[in-house]
Amino acid sequence: MSHARAVHDDDLSVALTRDGFAFVAHARMRGLLDAVGKLGDWPAFAASWNDLALDTYLADFGRYRRRRHAVFRVERGGAVVHEAHQPHYQSREYNALQGGIERWFEPITPEIRDGATLRTLLDFCRATFGPLAPDAESWRVEVHQFRIEARPDEPGQPTPEGVHRDGVDYVLVLLVDRVNIASGTTTIHAAATRELLGSFTLTKPLDAALVDDARVFHGVTPVEPIDPALPAYRDVLVVTFKRAPRS
Repeated sequence: MSHARAVHDDDLSVALTRDGFAFVAHARMRGLLDAVGKLGDWPAFAASWNDLALDTYLADFGRYRRRRHAVFRVERGGAVVHEAHQPHYQSREYNALQGGIERWFEPITPEIRDGATLRTLLDFCRATFGPLAPDAESWRVEVHQFRIEARPDEPGQPTPEGVHRDGVDYVLVLLVDRVNIASGTTTIHAAATRELLGSFTLTKPLDAALVDDARVFHGVTPVEPIDPALPAYRDVLVVTFKRAPRS
């Protein structure tokens, strides 16, 4: 059950300014995405989660996460440029568990990276986050494909670092699929006090959470298999927008 109001007709920029986050249900999200682009390759886009590489940086904590990664430069005026493959880096301030090191993940495959669905999602994020940062000429954008697997003896941890910030400006978390899992509830907390501001569970493809990362912390509860004899996993796309330094 959701303890955060879903955005329907509200402008998302208004909701983010008011609350620091927004939960967008799948039907509304589909309409918002259709307004800026196409999702014609969605079946292939969703199926690509079946070909993610194991996140070996979690070796000491579990082997339940698979992922791929890509970096883009997104200009306010329209250009979307895929950058050379590079590591994902977070300081220990934002990730006490795995911060302070360069983490190299397998790249998002070219057909997904350059496909209609991902371009539409990047255009949607630019149109949504841009009005909140009128001074931003361009953005450094990181895109992460995550599969969190749950086993009878090992719950999957969508956020093994706990309730946290990502060290960026804005975040989109989009559910791609969830199969045979319970829980996986997103919680949003005030930055200063950690007071719980809202909670909701992404349950249907295209359910989405948008976060003002400077204002709120977020986390996701562990996922467990419903039927322990069957595969169980949660597939999400995470897109982070951070103001690029002025050249």
